[in-house]
Order: sequence, then structure tokens, then C-alpha cells
Amino acid sequence: MSDTMTAMEITKPGGPEVLQPAIRPVPLPAHGQVVIKVAYAGVNRPDALQRAGMYAPPPTASDLPGLEASGEVVALGEGVSGIDLGDQVCALLPGGGYAEYVATPAAHCLPVPDGMGLKEAACLPETFFTVWSNVFMRGGLKAGERFLVHGGSSGIGTTAIQLAHAFGARVFATAGTDKKCAACMDLGAEAAINYRDMDFVDVLEAEGGADLILDMVGGDYIPRNLKALAPDGRLVQIAFLQGPKVEVNFAMLMTKRLTMTGSTLRPQNDLAKARIAQELREAVWPLLSAGCVAPVMDSSYPLAEAAAAHARMEGSGHIGKIVLEVAP
Repeated sequence: MSDTMTAMEITKPGGPEVLQPAIRPVPLPAHGQVVIKVAYAGVNRPDALQRAGMYAPPPTASDLPGLEASGEVVALGEGVSGIDLGDQVCALLPGGGYAEYVATPAAHCLPVPDGMGLKEAACLPETFFTVWSNVFMRGGLKAGERFLVHGGSSGIGTTAIQLAHAFGARVFATAGTDKKCAACMDLGAEAAINYRDMDFVDVLEAEGGADLILDMVGGDYIPRNLKALAPDGRLVQIAFLQGPKVEVNFAMLMTKRLTMTGSTLRPQNDLAKARIAQELREAVWPLLSAGCVAPVMDSSYPLAEAAAAHARMEGSGHIGKIVLEVAP
């Protein structure tokens, strides 16, 4: 293994064009960490926010973008157990995925599901950790409940639809085109709402309201979400594509006994992420291995074309996940 590697670094805050190749030292594993020879790296909205200068990495994380990857374990740090050299894994990363090698806590690695390739496995960690922790651990979704996910054709949305459906919930989704709505229906949504033509509040109120809403839009969706919730409903906020500030009448919170919560994944400590990984291993990985749930793939780009991958994602025409080919 060489001492240096190719990586795509953020040369300055800006658009996709600021992603440029660079030569970096190959990371060494700290205590409890492994080093992965990256086959594929997932592309996610937090990468674009970091590139734009709006989402600083944690102080101890790599400055390189990339929050998930798949590949082969090539180095073990002290204190690592349960993972061997040569194992093929997918992993949640603190950063650094846009590179030929990356270090991450061993407890954040999961085996590549049976019958799945490394390309598909690279799509799993960021979205599955996010959806499981927010929809099931934080949001407490139960079988038979009405669940609404905004952005149903995104990586988060396609994952949330499949998992909620697999665990017996009634699933509703919003998307911006008829093609995207059809994709949501194919994945298990019983209704997909084209937000350009219909009001999701009207649709959900006609069904008795949503028991749980997963939202990454924010802005004026927040008061509308509260209106669309059923009594004792829960709103889980994971992003604010339309901004985090809005005027809200909180009287509805009391009269309908609503719960508002939210989280971000990256700043959580290693133990919290390890707990999510363990729950995924027990509850979700068998569904992936059985083919009951699968990542939805949009497109792939060579590592050197990371800028084009970002442009594809920010253009919002994609359905499902975008990955970078590092060493397929």
C-alpha cells in the first residue's frame, strides 16, 4: 500500500467546480478504527453543503467530503475486533470518502449484504443510518401508522419509503414530478403527491392526518406539516432546504398534542452511531440480504468527476443515490 493517495478536495467554498484532485497521505487507523480501500463513495447533500462552506466538518474529522463508502479493510487499529483484514464492508464515515483510502471507526462498518455488490453497498450507510435513527428510533414509527416523507425520490426518501413499508406502515410521499411520484409508488408508497399539483395537507387530512412526518424541506413546510399531522402526531426534521426560520402558531402543538423533534447525524458521537449500526445490523440487514429492501441507484461518476456528480445532485433531477467510482 502506497503512502499517498488521490483524493478530491474542496479548494475553496463554492460551486461544484471547486472540487479538485489532490495527493494526500494515506490515513492511519487510530484506536478502534479501520482503514478502507475505497471502491465506491456515496454522494450526499451534506457534501454539497460542506463544499459551499455551509457545513463545517467536526474538528477531528477529515476536511475531505464523503460520509459513506464501500470497499476492503486494509488496516486495523488497536482495539478492533469483529473485523478482519480483507473484509468487504460499507461504512458511515466522519468525512474523507472522496479518496482512495479512508479511516473510520470499526463500529460504524457493516458487512456488504448477501447478494449485493460494492456499488450498491456504498449507497447504504448515510441514508439507512439517517432514516433508521430518525423514523424508527426517534420517531417511533409503528405498523399501521400513517407516515409521510417529503422528497420521496431522494436517497433519504427512497430508503424511508421502503423501510416504513417493510415494517407495516401506510406510506405517503411528496415529489416534484409525475415520474418521481411513480417511483415512490413502485417502492411501496400508497399515495405519492406531486407538490406542484396537489397540497399534501389536504391529502393527509382526508386520511385522518399523518402520525409521523419526516421532513428535510423546512421553511413554509413546517406550519403545513403541523396542520397535516394527526392528533398525537410527530414531526421529525432532518434538514432545511428552504431555510430553518419561519413563523409558526404553536397553539396547534397543544391542541393536537404534537411532538416536534429532529437531529443531524454527523455531529453525534461515535457511541451513538455505533448503536444505530447495531440496530441496523439486527433489524434491517436481514431485509437487505433477502432482497426485500434495496438502494435505488441513480448514477455513478468516476472520482475525478465529483463536480459532475454534485451538479447532478443539486439539479434535483435524480431519483435515488449517486456514487463515485474510486477503485471498482
